[in-house]
Amino acid sequence: MSPTTTATSLHEHPSDPTGAPFRGVIPATVTPFREDGSLCATGLGDLTRRMLTAGCTGTVWPGSLGEGQTLSFEERAEGWRAIRDASEGRGNAFATISAASTRDAVRQVEKAAEIGMRGCMILPPYVHKGAWREYRAHFEAMLSAAPLPMMLYNNPPAYIVDVSAEQVFDLAERHANLVAVKDSTGDARKLTALVAGNRGRARKVGALVGLDDCAVEGARMGCAGWIAGLANALPEESVRLFTLAQSHEAADIGACDALYAWFLPLLRLDTVPDFVQLIKLVMAETHTGDERVRAPRQPLDGTERARALEIIRRALASRPT
Repeated sequence: MSPTTTATSLHEHPSDPTGAPFRGVIPATVTPFREDGSLCATGLGDLTRRMLTAGCTGTVWPGSLGEGQTLSFEERAEGWRAIRDASEGRGNAFATISAASTRDAVRQVEKAAEIGMRGCMILPPYVHKGAWREYRAHFEAMLSAAPLPMMLYNNPPAYIVDVSAEQVFDLAERHANLVAVKDSTGDARKLTALVAGNRGRARKVGALVGLDDCAVEGARMGCAGWIAGLANALPEESVRLFTLAQSHEAADIGACDALYAWFLPLLRLDTVPDFVQLIKLVMAETHTGDERVRAPRQPLDGTERARALEIIRRALASRPT
């Protein structure tokens, strides 16, 4: 039995607006580079179209997977235009907002709005470790900079601060355009606090899974979507997995478990320090991209590369049809 007949497709038949427009499978897209190391906006547009054709509801760029820390303001703007154009009539183009200073973050939001992005994923300030009042002011400045729907990104291992559900709901009460949270803590209690915390609230905040190897668990807990990494290489499988995971039909549950068992070794590549190189390696092996990264990152080599290729090639040899 096909998941399209038993599980509601969030892309076509939204039954619950919580988190909208941040719903369904939204790849955090990688950044294609040319041989000289410059941004390949044409490749970014092509990648965006491929994700949306596969059934993803949108794309978000440039986050950690997109090597956003290495991109200039001008490169961000160029990439956002490419994503906007590629998404027109197909899905949502979202901008990742990340900066060390609040001033620069606000400038990025304003540029994303000017370009016509559909919404923003907002990050804490890079490398800053301070009191919550400072983080709150940083988030509020971005939320106030443009009337775009926004999704807060909570990833304490990467960005130091851990934003609680209570703090999220407090921000949402102050700013109606905070509509979703991407959670990459790996702590299921964070997701349950967000999902359960919506009950009885007029302003609800959608919870989205931020780690690939938590996608099924998050969907079954009631998450609105998945910000996916391996979808860059395997978008059809990613959409099918999340759609099946949202279904309560026995046949779909069984199909989901079988697909997840196959996919999990690859999904776990999204959760280690070299996840950018690993996902680009999967793209190279699936002929959907290449391994080019921007320094200081370098493509994998030696034992680490050989081990990764063993995992990738074993999975691809038994890829579901």
